[in-house]
Parts: sequence; structure tokens; C-alpha cells
Amino acid sequence: MIGAPAPEARLALYWAPELEDPLHRLGSTWLGRDAETGAALPQPALPGLDLAAITADPRGYGLHATLKPPFRLAQGWAEACDRAAALAACTAPFALPPLAVTDLDGFLALRETAPCPALHALADACVQALDACRAPPTEAELARRRKAKLSPAQAALLDRWGYPYVFGEWRFHVTLTRRLTSAEKAVVLPAVTEFLGEAPARPRVVRELCLFTQSGPGAPFLIAERLPLSG
Repeated sequence: MIGAPAPEARLALYWAPELEDPLHRLGSTWLGRDAETGAALPQPALPGLDLAAITADPRGYGLHATLKPPFRLAQGWAEACDRAAALAACTAPFALPPLAVTDLDGFLALRETAPCPALHALADACVQALDACRAPPTEAELARRRKAKLSPAQAALLDRWGYPYVFGEWRFHVTLTRRLTSAEKAVVLPAVTEFLGEAPARPRVVRELCLFTQSGPGAPFLIAERLPLSG
């Protein structure tokens, strides 16, 4: 376990591929950074486009799918760790459907190819289990979120849970790019699909809940702990 983070740090619960999963290596290389080690990785060439710029935002977060969105602590680090570990301990491993590269509102992301109720249940449980540890968002953060023209349901979720895309508004996705133009997507979509190859679609079981930390504003997220699902 790492030491307690600074007050300005944020925590998050994410799904990330296991270290032995080829998707960890390939996806991290595509983004240009390994969230497990923090090491920068040489990215593949993308003729005519700046892949480093295209992947800058997701690179900072690391290869992941959000379960509990990033939050600052209202209570101690130990409390958050204990709650996350307790959730993992009572959650049974489950099969994840094959993943595929898709266009998600202009971003390219890996998404599941079939419904997975256990995955959605885990995301819901993550949001609830650590909510007592979450410091409320600032007024500036709320104002920034509200600029996204939220639906009434999303606005209510933002007010209650500090994030508009949870529960019924949640969608599993492993972000691979920033928002792309049509011309960029015509190049990047086949390129990332080829680069990742068969790795996204291989059979896998969700056996871990990953606790990510960010030391401060603008700092990269790192995997602090991989908590085994043992329910």
C-alpha cells in the first residue's frame, strides 16, 4: 500500500487490464504511458497525424474504464482503502464480454460487445461504497460540468453523487483518443484497430478492482493498488 496522498490528491476506482493481459501492454503503448509503472512508452507511428496529441487526455488518466469517478477525500485515505477492499472482497469475479473499438460521441474507445449486468452492478456499487469518503465538488467544478448541457437526470446525479454519468447514465468505455474530426477518425480508427489486434476481443475475467491515484491537479493517474475480487 502506498502512503496517504496529499489533500489535493484524487482517488478513483477503475477497471484496467491485468498485467499479463496483452491489452495492458498494447493499450498502454498506444496511449504512451503505463499507469502501473508510470513509465513513458514509445507510441506507434501514425503518418500525417500527431498521435501524442490525439492521446494526450487519456494518457494522463491511464488505460482504464471508470467505475467510481475521481474524487478528493473528505475522510482519511485508510477509510477509502478499507471501503474499496471490502467491496472487492464481497464481489465475485465475472466474465467480461469481448471488447471492440467503437466511436463514442466522437471519441474512440473500447466498449463491451454484449450486455454485462455484473459489470454495471460493480460500477454502481463502486459509486455507492466510497461516497462517504468523497469531498463535494467545488462550485467551479459543478459549473464546468453544467456547461455540458446535462439532461435533468444527469444534473440530478451531479448534485447527488458529484458526477453526472453514473448509474443509469454510466457507460463502460476505455478511452483511446480525444474527440476526433471525421478526417482524423478515418485514419485513426483502422490504425488503432490494427494495432490492438485480437487483444480486445480475447476472453477475460474481471478479477481485480483498481485503485488509481492522482497526486494533484494535472498530474498523471497511477495504479496504487489492485484489489482482488474474492466474493
